[in-house]
Amino acid sequence: MADRQDQRLFDLRWQRSERDLLSSLGRIYGDVPGLTERLKTLLAARWQERPRALKDLDIARDIEPDWFLSQRNVGYVFYIDRFSQSLRKVLEHIDYIEEMGATYVHFMPCLKPRPAPNDGGYSVMDYRAINPDLGTMDDLEAVAAAMRARGVSICIDLVLNHTAKEHEWAQKAKAGDPKYQAYYWMFDTDAEPKAYEKTLVEIFPADAPGNFTYYPDFRKWVWTTFNEHQWDLNWSNPDVFLEIVDVMLSLANRGVEVLRLDAVAFMWKRLGSNCQNQPEVHDLLQALRAATRIAAPALIHKAEAIVAPRDLVPYLGQGRHTGREANLAYHNNLMVQYWSSLASRDTTLMTHVLGTHFPETFRHACWATYIRCHDDIGWAITEEDGAAIPGVSGAGHRNFLADFYIGKYPDSFARGAIFQENAATGDRRNSGSFASLAGLEAALDAKDDAAAETAVQRMLMGVALICSFGGLPLLYMGDEIGLLNDYSFTKVTEHAHDNRWLHRPKMDWKAVARARKGEGPQGKLFSGVKHIVARRKAVPHIAADVPTRIINLGNPALFCFARPSDDGTMLGLFNFTEKWTSISADQLRGLGITRFRDLLGQGDVPSPNGAVAVAPYGRLWLV
Repeated sequence: MADRQDQRLFDLRWQRSERDLLSSLGRIYGDVPGLTERLKTLLAARWQERPRALKDLDIARDIEPDWFLSQRNVGYVFYIDRFSQSLRKVLEHIDYIEEMGATYVHFMPCLKPRPAPNDGGYSVMDYRAINPDLGTMDDLEAVAAAMRARGVSICIDLVLNHTAKEHEWAQKAKAGDPKYQAYYWMFDTDAEPKAYEKTLVEIFPADAPGNFTYYPDFRKWVWTTFNEHQWDLNWSNPDVFLEIVDVMLSLANRGVEVLRLDAVAFMWKRLGSNCQNQPEVHDLLQALRAATRIAAPALIHKAEAIVAPRDLVPYLGQGRHTGREANLAYHNNLMVQYWSSLASRDTTLMTHVLGTHFPETFRHACWATYIRCHDDIGWAITEEDGAAIPGVSGAGHRNFLADFYIGKYPDSFARGAIFQENAATGDRRNSGSFASLAGLEAALDAKDDAAAETAVQRMLMGVALICSFGGLPLLYMGDEIGLLNDYSFTKVTEHAHDNRWLHRPKMDWKAVARARKGEGPQGKLFSGVKHIVARRKAVPHIAADVPTRIINLGNPALFCFARPSDDGTMLGLFNFTEKWTSISADQLRGLGITRFRDLLGQGDVPSPNGAVAVAPYGRLWLV
């Protein structure tokens, strides 16, 4: 009976996804004999192997496919070794994960990487094994099951653009196997690499200039966008598609519920282009989602595309891909504009960018909102957006931000570092922890209690922003207790060349104990973050399927958005300056706010003299 029911479920899900799957594959590959049959056989085999507990979860997610859009969801992100040393030891801290309100935990790259250097774990030599320093696949399965029993979904990274050169496929290609050489972009001469190079950009110009590497031992040029040891996969080969679907389903069958699909913007190559964000990328992502919806419907996809606004929105589905592409994508522009407005004390650019380039809502998809992550901050501010603001230019503002966040300006509160300066283009990115960039490190060094309090308020304003803007908010490990820059990374051989390790400190469990007791500014930050997360879960207005409408109040100190839900409209108000500001009560009434009740502070907001005051770095969720 169970086998017949399983077969019936598979058949129904194939029918549900068949059009989305085959139409996208047809646009990518045309009519490849036997491809559909090979893919269906693969999906059926992985479905049959799927554990019963996960098949039950599949049914629950079929009933509520948009579960991740609920305001009850909150993400927590960490490197396993920096959080708990090993996978198994994560469970020793599951109470803490619950205390933070997390329902989604992202284990930073944990699949088996090549020996260092390995791009922080993103140079993967075995998709089917865990980094042995962290544990085993059996450990991952056990931890995922324990987390699932507590209502927590596990996310891991899957790099789609490249493998390590030590991967089994790459080793077979190196040995001369033509089947596996076709898995990568390999050239006998440098003629084609030179032609492509004319329109490509360098991702890591300081460490890995150029996009191709010549290997004299097997006389081939290999496409290596990111680093010499990372070989770009050839997604124009349908065998690569089948291999990756198999990997995705194998991980899903271990209990992974979210796959962070790394470097997706680079998957498709086209001569004469920058080989980023090509139309075929979106067909590929639709096909991958359709395939996993058949054999592992509980699995959702998060696209890692850190690109300009016009290129970012399509990753959550537009046109024929609406509701069919990634379930989640990083809202890097919200992150960039938060830091931009903090530095300039002016939200005009933020209001313009977020109000101009982004839809109010998506179908079956939403943003992953965040203030900081493991990566550097690239100042994604275009010339067009800069020119739209009087007195601002794109290049000028990017330079201002890069300098501000290394503390170069007299009024800068930040402690950070420049990451990967490109001498040819002038592009500069920044590293630094949330707390250090927001001013806590400088305040503590100066023993300035008032400045420390201001830094905490900057941070809490940011957390309140990502928790109410619309999407699934992600908190990076240690930000809740104000972990500062870790300058000791220079003493670790495999980290010293990459200053992104500046903002990847180890978890300080003694600091957690102090924060739990309410000690110092970190204690105030910790309790404030927990309060914001708890309030988020209680406010239906900020579920991710509720539109987010940017409002221009005409006050450059304030950023505002409306969340018009079935429960009424909520306004998010955020003061990006260290000074008090106010807004007319009549202006708020015109936006549909009548009572002036703050759902975050859980109290009525007074409006003496016909105005509502907003404290320095204040945040209000008004209804």
